[in-house]
Amino acid sequence: MNHARWGSHTFHIPVMGTGFMIDAPLRVAKYGISSVISLVDDVLIEQVRRYHCEKEHEPYAEIGHTEEDARARRITEYLNLLDRLIHRQVESLQGSPFETGSEITRYYEMLPETPLLRIYRKMLATADPQRRAKRQSLLRRLAVPGSIDVNIMCKLDRDRYRNGQILPATSSDASAALRGFANSTLASAVVFSAGMNPRLYNYAATFDDFLPCQNGTLKKKIILKVSDFHSASVQARYLARRGLWVSEYRVESGLNCGGHAFATRGYLLGPILEEFRQKKSKLTEQLFVAFSKALAKRGRTPGQSPPEVRITVQGGIGTAEEDLLLREYYGADGTGWGTPFLLVPEVTNVDEEHLEKLSAAQEDDVFLSDSSPLGLPFWNLRNSASEEARRRRIAEKKAGSPCSKGYGKLSNREFTETPICTASHRYQQLRLRQLECEELPEEERAAKRRQVYAKSCICHDLAGGTTVKYGIDPAATTAVCCGPNIVNFSKIATLEEMVGHIYGRGSLLTRLDRSHMFLREIALYLDYLRADLERYRSGASSPNLDYFREFKKNMLDGINHYQRLASHFPETARFLFLEKLSALHQELIAIPLATVCLIGSEC
Repeated sequence: MNHARWGSHTFHIPVMGTGFMIDAPLRVAKYGISSVISLVDDVLIEQVRRYHCEKEHEPYAEIGHTEEDARARRITEYLNLLDRLIHRQVESLQGSPFETGSEITRYYEMLPETPLLRIYRKMLATADPQRRAKRQSLLRRLAVPGSIDVNIMCKLDRDRYRNGQILPATSSDASAALRGFANSTLASAVVFSAGMNPRLYNYAATFDDFLPCQNGTLKKKIILKVSDFHSASVQARYLARRGLWVSEYRVESGLNCGGHAFATRGYLLGPILEEFRQKKSKLTEQLFVAFSKALAKRGRTPGQSPPEVRITVQGGIGTAEEDLLLREYYGADGTGWGTPFLLVPEVTNVDEEHLEKLSAAQEDDVFLSDSSPLGLPFWNLRNSASEEARRRRIAEKKAGSPCSKGYGKLSNREFTETPICTASHRYQQLRLRQLECEELPEEERAAKRRQVYAKSCICHDLAGGTTVKYGIDPAATTAVCCGPNIVNFSKIATLEEMVGHIYGRGSLLTRLDRSHMFLREIALYLDYLRADLERYRSGASSPNLDYFREFKKNMLDGINHYQRLASHFPETARFLFLEKLSALHQELIAIPLATVCLIGSEC
């Protein structure tokens, strides 16, 4: 099915964990809403494929994990299933009557203020039966689905082994996931996140679907999820030189997000978006030259002008006013709303226990943890079943998780010839025994123990929201990777209510003292900077004085940017924004770097 890539909505729903969004397209694509599913967990994907095949009376033949190219084939079959089912949903929606509560009425009444919505309203106001029927016919054709996009974490690219021997690079987790998507019938996009992966990008260039057709269109597009302009530019140039075009830069706040956090050196979201706004055209022109040369070498004719390029932004957006600011002031083509959708059961998979915990979450319940075996900061719900199980195993002196899926087995070979996951029971027991034998001050030994204990299984537990909800694995200990924005929402909502909130037709905010998303990000970076300084003082990290100076300077530059931006706010909102911004500014100024000078002797 040839899905329209850029739908009528101004927002998309980003990837969240591995399970929360795994079948979200089945709930939202028919209404023109684009969403992203993770391709990390092919075990979960196969389980969910079976679940929906049985539910929809589709034929199902299991693809066992030991079968040839099982990971890629599982992904292809699941994506093809989604494509077929959503095709049917859209046909049914297009054929439904224009009456209260019908699917096509839901489609149009959820739209933002767009020309398409105006056509719908004009139809409703048309009294002449023939003209009304003609307009309804047009509206049926214009009711196209949102995109079924997929996410591949470039950093999560485990090599595969057979009989102790490493398999070819195309067998790695990320490469197999890409092959699964490339071989599918979807006409959508892959989101590359979590940094640059040259071997994956080189592999993408071997698939025709990522290259332009004769008319210049792309069946499968590439989206880069980035936290700064420099990273976007480097990755896009690398891809362009291989004949691959980046159709969208998905800019995410480095800290005010969910899941893994990719903190910048104090660069704040507003100035980052400003840089994209100022440099997008020039970068696009430069990329098109490299892109055209690469295509010519492959015997393909590029178009006369660059393909479409979009800039979207996500991370901590909480109000329609913030959404509008991002689109109108910074020129963003769209926005991403993730964490609030965890409280929309008809969209995301969250079991009942964790719906209650999320709706009741306070600031102390959501923390930036060291849980991830990838070694990246990871937003975590403190009272999730996964965290409770981790603490229980520690108390029982059985630290570490069973490693049933192994996606976190990346490069750690401290104790084994092949990589082992640092969250696994096996690794943690070996490391803890080693610590007992090392001659260390007890305080340092205790700190290193805490580092070992902090890691938990996220590749299995992030599937728990789905496997518990669907009865696939009722005993699963669910992990929840919500962003800090969850504390501003507590109402379990319908899809219409959440979409209405995004477009300013109502409000689901339950925290009246919520800070503006830009101010919240500054506060998070202040906490991060303080923690970084503490790690430096304790010897746990070794950035130099220049790093801390750059971090602080970038934050000061960002605050100056927001002082200028505030002139675009209504008077009351401007006063409150500047008052809180000034307080955060004083906090930043008060953070001393003298300790770094004393320890590092660089002053």
